[in-house]
Amino acid sequence: MPTLRNDVLVRPLADGDWSGVARLEADVYGPLGLSEGAEALASRARTSPGTCYVVESDAHTAGYLISLPYPPFRSPDLARTEETAFRSTNLHLHDLAVAERFRGAGLARRLLERLDATARSERYERISLIAVAGSAPFWSARGFHPHREVGLPASYGTDATYMSMPIPGRVPERRKG
Repeated sequence: MPTLRNDVLVRPLADGDWSGVARLEADVYGPLGLSEGAEALASRARTSPGTCYVVESDAHTAGYLISLPYPPFRSPDLARTEETAFRSTNLHLHDLAVAERFRGAGLARRLLERLDATARSERYERISLIAVAGSAPFWSARGFHPHREVGLPASYGTDATYMSMPIPGRVPERRKG
C-alpha cells in the first residue's frame, strides 16, 4: 500500500489543476482507448464546478472526480465537448481516476464520500455512471445497479454499462418510455 503524507486533501477542482488532471486522465484512460482529452473533460467540469474534486498529496494530483447533473438514463459522449448545463436531480459521475502510485490508499473512497455528501446536500435523487473496462463489479459492490437496456454512445466501447443508484431517503425519477 502506498504511503500517503498527512497533507492529503480532497478539494474542489480549480483552474490550476487541469495539467495534472489531463495527464492523469490520459495515463488511466488512454491505454483503454477511452481518453476524451482535456477540452472535453474540462467542458464537463465547467457545467458543474461544485461537483468536481481533486485529491492532492504533497502538491501532486493523486486523483480526481468529475460529476455533473445529467438527465437520468443518458450519458455524455466522450467524443464531444459538453455544451449544455442540465438541471437534473440525477448526478452523473462522469470520471474518477487515481494515480497508479496512490491506488490502494483509499483515495477513490474519499472522492466517493465527497460526492455522496454533495449529492445529499444538493438534494440529488440519484447518482449514475458508466462502468467501463470491466469495472461493473466494483460499482455493484458500492450499491450501483446495471441498466443494460440503456444505450450508450459508441465512444465508451463495447464493454460499458450504464449504472445508477438512488440516494437513500430520496424518491428517484422514473424512466419514461
